[in-house]
Amino acid sequence: MIQSNPKSRFALCVENKDSEDLEKRKIYVVLSDEDAEKEGYLRVVDESGEDYLYPASYFILVELPAEAQEALRIAG
Repeated sequence: MIQSNPKSRFALCVENKDSEDLEKRKIYVVLSDEDAEKEGYLRVVDESGEDYLYPASYFILVELPAEAQEALRIAG
């Protein structure tokens, strides 16, 4: 189930095997998807601007200061 989350979550990409729409060392917005997370995936807004499921092992979840979160929302 995909849910909107009032508090955004972010993840640092550490692997992009077979994924042209991910860049290593880039921070991505993670959307809440409990079903996907139970299966070991994260729903990520990638370089295409769309959200897709990727293996959770491709990312490290990170906490960002409010100023950084706002900057990422404006840039997106």
